[in-house]
Amino acid sequence: MNDTPHIPADAQPADAPEGASAPRLTSQSIRSFVLRQGRMSEAQHRFLDEMMPRVGLAYRPAPVDLDAVFGRTAPHIVEIGFGMGASTAEIARARPDEDFVGIEVHAPGVGSLCKLIDEGGLHNLRIVQHDAVEVLRDMIPEASLAGVHIYFPDPWPKKRHHKRRLVQGPFVRLIASRLAPGGYLHCATDWEDYAVQMQDVLSAEPLLANTADGYAPRPDYRPLTKFEQRGLRLGHGVWDLIFRRV
Repeated sequence: MNDTPHIPADAQPADAPEGASAPRLTSQSIRSFVLRQGRMSEAQHRFLDEMMPRVGLAYRPAPVDLDAVFGRTAPHIVEIGFGMGASTAEIARARPDEDFVGIEVHAPGVGSLCKLIDEGGLHNLRIVQHDAVEVLRDMIPEASLAGVHIYFPDPWPKKRHHKRRLVQGPFVRLIASRLAPGGYLHCATDWEDYAVQMQDVLSAEPLLANTADGYAPRPDYRPLTKFEQRGLRLGHGVWDLIFRRV
């Protein structure tokens, strides 16, 4: 779950040529999260300390060679804000021929995913504990990703806080610039008004095209969370959007 404060409408990319469509997203203009304190269990602490030297990617303001990181050539998928990591680990386990990078700032979630990686013997999953905007902007080369997942980002339900929502034009333009042609952006939310905003923002990005006539059916690769299953039993909706880079 990720949050973001206001993004200047006139932002342009720090490394983009004049006239480029990707945004300039700086540390001062946008962050993809609001850092909240959370309790960590002893197990999360232990796995964080033991596993991050093995599966963690340290942020650096330079492009990273993900083929070298994983030791093979394979499609690369980035997940932004993986929460406690259960769905992330399940997707990586079900798709062993692809390599995944999960981005999360909250230490309890990072520790939890470290534990799942260890217990599942997952070799195709790495973690970056850093702001997703800076990771995408600085570490991920243009047109290099096969996919990006954003599942259930903070909905900021109060209208006056909608400007803090993650899925906004400048950030979507940054994501689109990192997708290879044919690569996909998959968003999911259980807030209908946020789903409407997501659809409007994604549809307005010229580098992206909707794969469905409106919202997409939940693909088999996105597992249902316990929270989502409970909401569906209560009649709550969930909306998936899958757009591809043209």
